[in-house]
Amino acid sequence: MPILSQRRGHKMAASAHAYMRGSTLKFYEWLEAQKRGALPEGPSLWICGDCHASNLGPISDAKGRVEVQIRDLDQTVIGNPAHDLIRLGLSLAMAARGSNLPGAATVTMIEQMVEGYGSALLHPDDEPDGRPEAVRVVINRAVRRSWKQLAQERIRDTKPTIPLGDAFWPLSRDERTKIDGLFAQEPLRKLATILRSRPDNAGVEVLDAAYWIKGCSSLGRLRFAVLLAVGTKPKNTKLCLMDVKEAVAAAAPRYPQSTMPRNNAARVVEGAKHLSPSLGERMLAAQLLDRAVVVRELRPQDLKLAFDSLTQNEAVNVGRYLARVVGRAHARQLDVVTRKNWQNDLSRNRSKSLDAPSWFWSSIVSLVASHEAAYLEHCRKHSEAA
Repeated sequence: MPILSQRRGHKMAASAHAYMRGSTLKFYEWLEAQKRGALPEGPSLWICGDCHASNLGPISDAKGRVEVQIRDLDQTVIGNPAHDLIRLGLSLAMAARGSNLPGAATVTMIEQMVEGYGSALLHPDDEPDGRPEAVRVVINRAVRRSWKQLAQERIRDTKPTIPLGDAFWPLSRDERTKIDGLFAQEPLRKLATILRSRPDNAGVEVLDAAYWIKGCSSLGRLRFAVLLAVGTKPKNTKLCLMDVKEAVAAAAPRYPQSTMPRNNAARVVEGAKHLSPSLGERMLAAQLLDRAVVVRELRPQDLKLAFDSLTQNEAVNVGRYLARVVGRAHARQLDVVTRKNWQNDLSRNRSKSLDAPSWFWSSIVSLVASHEAAYLEHCRKHSEAA
């Protein structure tokens, strides 16, 4: 844990945007501190709970079709959709500041976020139009990626082993035995064979497994990379890389009367099915080492969006596009009347100088200020510890 904590602190010190991604609890603390009525109470639905820009990206469904959806559902709960919109706005505002864009660009970006989200509520079946160049590049890369490229990027080796080192640590004998037993279960075997190129009756063998040092806020939890061989005959064997990730209790605020699975892995899978169907159909809740885990196959097409440097036009276009992606994820859970009412709520409380709700803008300003200060303090403490 000391090694993982130091690594987490180093990753969060890399930039203000990286700190924002790793300090999710700070965002929830801010939400809890808001007075009742300061934020609108949107309709009850499954939300991401940690809806920053890097948690969106191209996702492949079981048939290989690629679509930009929410890709990380650790904090998914039935809650207030306004929280997702605010979290995404904070993320993009921090990315804009990291790109040295003027404040006016952030103002326009926030306005376009509201427009994009609102249009998705009214027309959820329409594909998000006007893909920004920064998104188009990632999607094109995702469509062209192969298993070999995935292996080179994730495990840096196309041989059927996981090389131990900085990213992967060895397992204990008990851990390896339990992982072998996990993938011997029929539901896990079926999960590995759902792709169209794999026979339904194909055998599944664990070739290798390792503890995976990955992510930021999840460092320290159980996480394993598992390399599988899937096939009935040696010549037809396909390699498959599985991500086994511990699911813990969500810290995201939920609506008090909502009913969700008590098992945290089942909660994550259920939220994914509602928010990101392409991902949800490829996930399974399971039990490993007496802990709830979510198992999913890593596909070459699954990539996260990263906006290390944005131009003013890109920031505005990205804001509108990603808000529309989140809006579609919310809207597909609502009936026509509820979508319209929620869209009307978002149209209120706008001033002549800002085409966005005042609560949305003031939330972003408050959060950016608190995160900037917390980031500098984090860097100071991290430097002292180093």
